[in-house]
Amino acid sequence: MKRFRPFLAAAAIGLATLGSSLAALAEPIPLKDLSAYLNKLTTAETDFTQVNADGSVSVGKLMIKRPGRVRFEYAPPDKSLVLASGGQVAIFDAKSNQPPEQYPLKRTPLNLILGDNINLGKARMVVGHKEVDKTTRVIAQDPDTPEYGTIELVFTANPLALRQWIITDDLGQQTTVILGQLATGQDFPPSMFSITNEVDRRKR
Repeated sequence: MKRFRPFLAAAAIGLATLGSSLAALAEPIPLKDLSAYLNKLTTAETDFTQVNADGSVSVGKLMIKRPGRVRFEYAPPDKSLVLASGGQVAIFDAKSNQPPEQYPLKRTPLNLILGDNINLGKARMVVGHKEVDKTTRVIAQDPDTPEYGTIELVFTANPLALRQWIITDDLGQQTTVILGQLATGQDFPPSMFSITNEVDRRKR
């Protein structure tokens, strides 16, 4: 038995090293790195798939221009439009000729990633930060108004990329937005996010 002890000891050390390596691989991406990535994401465009709280699925195109502007163009047969700009969110129903439903952008957790300076390390903002199936998941809320709900951001590494988000609203209902590959560096005109322009256009 004695002659096997060196081998067993070496095997134990090897397993311990492997375990440490696996643990290191399972570490989530640091919040400071995620904040830096989001702050560099000044413009982005991608296709998206949205899974709603009732299980229905919509697809479309998403455009982001930070700070504070986003455009969701829903594909047929939906053809609805959601715009955020000027601190407001407007929902245009393609089946209605009524003015859009509007509410303050700060009432949705999406506001947290559209801000001018994103700091996920801010006190009481992040309430969850972990690695799950080779993704880093961050659950964030507005520390001043946590009652408005949370947003769960899902990132992959190498290269670092935002892949999806899940918004849980003040009623506990969840909406998941799955992103395609983000194209960045576009120069979107301000009119693309103008709620007023869209209202006027639909009156014609």
